[in-house]
Amino acid sequence: MAATTDRPPVGPGPTAVRGRVAQLREIRARARAGPGGRATETQPAKGRLTARERIGLLLDPGSFNEAGRLRRHRAAGFGLEAEEPYPDGVITGWGTAGGRTVFVYAHGFWVFGGALGEAHAAKIHKIMDMAIATGAPLVLFNDGAGARIREGVRALAGYGGSVRRNATASGAIPQISVMLGPCAGGAACGPAPTDVVFMVRGTSQMFLTGPDVVTAVTGEEITQNGLGGADVHAETSGVAHVAHDGEETCLAEVRCLLSLRAQNNREAPPKVLGGDPADRRSGVLLDLVPADGSRPYGMTRVIEEIVDDGEHLEVHERWARHVICALARLDGQVVGIVAHQPQSLAGVLGIEASQQAARFVRMCDAFSIPVITLPDVPGFLPGIDQEHGGIIRHGAKLLYACRNATVPRISLILRKAYGGAYIVMDSQSIGADPTYARPPNEIAVRGAEGAAGVIFRRRIAEAGDAEAVRARMVKEYRSELMHPYLRGGARPGRRRHRFCRDPRGTHPVPRDAPHQAGRPALAQARHPPQ
Repeated sequence: MAATTDRPPVGPGPTAVRGRVAQLREIRARARAGPGGRATETQPAKGRLTARERIGLLLDPGSFNEAGRLRRHRAAGFGLEAEEPYPDGVITGWGTAGGRTVFVYAHGFWVFGGALGEAHAAKIHKIMDMAIATGAPLVLFNDGAGARIREGVRALAGYGGSVRRNATASGAIPQISVMLGPCAGGAACGPAPTDVVFMVRGTSQMFLTGPDVVTAVTGEEITQNGLGGADVHAETSGVAHVAHDGEETCLAEVRCLLSLRAQNNREAPPKVLGGDPADRRSGVLLDLVPADGSRPYGMTRVIEEIVDDGEHLEVHERWARHVICALARLDGQVVGIVAHQPQSLAGVLGIEASQQAARFVRMCDAFSIPVITLPDVPGFLPGIDQEHGGIIRHGAKLLYACRNATVPRISLILRKAYGGAYIVMDSQSIGADPTYARPPNEIAVRGAEGAAGVIFRRRIAEAGDAEAVRARMVKEYRSELMHPYLRGGARPGRRRHRFCRDPRGTHPVPRDAPHQAGRPALAQARHPPQ
């Protein structure tokens, strides 16, 4: 990348003006084409799109307005003065997705490996400031090699400015990170606190210290994907919310997510009416959920039956699988659903499940999305590692998130809800607006077998036929304290319209709902999702 000298033509008159316009067009074309060379040519061979192609897939055709296209770095030393390419490794601007404004920046690996420098960071900071001031979503395409080493501390300061703006925007505007290449060191600090993180298998990695450093310090040998690939963060660490096999499918789901989100925390998500009537009968639910509390079933199928057209977008699908967090629509209104998955660890609440659900509820609260909980939970996950890992503290985070949410909250107990897990799953006692129960449901301190073993321990021990006595006591406890009418009545839940109305009034939830009054200003979000 040789240095370029873009000097305007000299001399008065129309010829000079026309020459300058022609030169500007030439510079813009060169900036749009990029520096070329091997770095650009190898992108398609690796199954990766260019930064402009990625933006083109995200935004509506012809809607992108680029900012800072002619920006170049001004650093010197270590050969930098001989390399001044446009547009300094990052493309920034705004456009529309589904007709709604979205701000975006995309690292370009073809310039200095996408490494961040002072001018590079200034472009990012500018577009982040515009997104916050405008009150519109921000999408971050990450594909860079970290800080630009040859620029020293100025590059690190650029990361600091980005993270500061991420914190300012948290809970005020939607922030979505799309990892499409390496993201190491300080660069990994920015995507982590954003609302949703997408990754692509085989091409994207995130880590603070790379494999070479791990090997030098600990002696452990590991690959980049083994250390911080998409599957690692989607299944083990929980940093990634969604993992995809290709960039095209990933960006299509980002567009879907944007259609389910409000522009900012002072607006309601868009309402989109479909062909699924609010009063549709859902009698199939009577067959989907077995009465026997020990029999597993697929909670995903229950969610599909309840929501509009069976469509929902699940986050953290492969992490903490015993809890499901998803966005969907009911009567066209966007709702957040938190449900237990009996097919994974019987749907218990553990540390990771509590973290996932708490963060999801806070995100919904920040962006005016009503929350529906579908408890079917036998309790908290027992174990030494859970207790030592702080299950009490993490469970309290979920309780706090539910209790302090200002959006409408509806709870439908599908089958069982035991102990402290019942309380923290937005129970009626901590302020859920209406609570519905589907017969036969069981709400109790613990399951009938365990409770009978404690209450009737002496009688069982002294009986000649201990098992027969135990079975009789279990039946007695269940009939006396675990029937669905003890808590004030159960409803079959065979119509969807109960979920499609504002529980605090008679109006649909969007825009004019009571919880919209007095929402905090953009830069002063009261309940950020993190």
